[in-house]
Amino acid sequence: MTHSNTFSILFWLKLASAKNGKAPLYARITVNGKRSELSLKHKVLISDWDTTKNRLKGLNSENKMVNSYLEQVNSKLFECYQKLQSSNKLVTSDIIKAHFLGNAGTRYALSDIIAYHNTHMKDTLRWGTQKNYYTTHKYILLFLKEKYRTTDMFLSELGYKFIIDFERFLRHQNNMGNNTVMKHIERLRKMVSLAFKMEWLDKDPFMKFEARYEKKERDFLTLEELQSIENKAFTIPRLELIKNLFIFSCYTGLSYGDVMNLTTDNLCIGIDGKQWIYSQREKTSVPVKIPLLLKALEIIEMYKSHPSTTTKQRVFPTISNQKLNSYLKEIADVCGIRKSLTFHIARHTFATTVLLSNGVPIETVSKLLGHTKLSTTQIYARVVETKISEDINNLQERIKKREVAKTSANQNNTCVM
Repeated sequence: MTHSNTFSILFWLKLASAKNGKAPLYARITVNGKRSELSLKHKVLISDWDTTKNRLKGLNSENKMVNSYLEQVNSKLFECYQKLQSSNKLVTSDIIKAHFLGNAGTRYALSDIIAYHNTHMKDTLRWGTQKNYYTTHKYILLFLKEKYRTTDMFLSELGYKFIIDFERFLRHQNNMGNNTVMKHIERLRKMVSLAFKMEWLDKDPFMKFEARYEKKERDFLTLEELQSIENKAFTIPRLELIKNLFIFSCYTGLSYGDVMNLTTDNLCIGIDGKQWIYSQREKTSVPVKIPLLLKALEIIEMYKSHPSTTTKQRVFPTISNQKLNSYLKEIADVCGIRKSLTFHIARHTFATTVLLSNGVPIETVSKLLGHTKLSTTQIYARVVETKISEDINNLQERIKKREVAKTSANQNNTCVM
């Protein structure tokens, strides 16, 4: 579908710059009410200018030559407009001017920074992160088609309005929550910021934009829910494997990728002479050292002689994240857990139910999770109600003991008197 634009060309004299009875010639390009002015590098006698026809009067050779030049400019500008229109690209007065001057090739477009980002970041970003960028690219393209009836846009055309219009467009996509919208905009922001740093555009359109994330409670399993999975025996091998992988993550805090990448070389003797995991996080490449709890050790022992682990030196058999999360839904149903169980919930469970609820300091939790900033750990660092209840009960006991001791001391003093 071709988008209809209003387009006009007007030749005029810039009288404000007149000198000695002459004024410079300009062309005014107007598209959808927005103007761009183009200097034609000619000065003509003001007295020879016909304001009705916007051409020079008289039949002398010099005036005829200038009028012929104006016709050529008019034809070329109209040709630039038609080419942009027929190719279903964005049409603005600035873009037509750039094409006329031959500068369009030096102006970078959204497609340029996306292509550059895809090429140069594929060796530094995880595949999962790359896929997220591809999804963002898809929404950018859909937005350009719906809002501007085009497939591309010059970076110099981006402004605050473009960003908030894109935000509004995303919010109207099916089932897209606020934080997902913000994630897409943040990815666009990173690419545009990269273009700004490389001087592909003169100003950062995100300068006045502030991302607004909603704080959400992250699901984790309570001790009772965790034990219900631990105590459930499955006769189907695949479900038993998924259960064990999930429980292992609940007692180590390792993500899906970290568990799948775990090899026998990662199992080491730690500073205390006990079994530890020495590895690095797949997501951030940050080194992690995790002392193995008894439950995690037991699960490792289960798969030491498994055919798929002995040949590849893997600690566990591999399975796709999609299948794993699908089977976790079955496990949740069987165990009567109403939460939407995913493998990442195991990491939250490790941080809250296994560590924080048992009094492990947040600094230690941060190290075990492989975080470089304590503020990142605070996302997980909720104090669950059972811990609050336990702490208040302990406080109550201390107050009672102090009151008993005080009463006893008063009675002793009374007897002595």
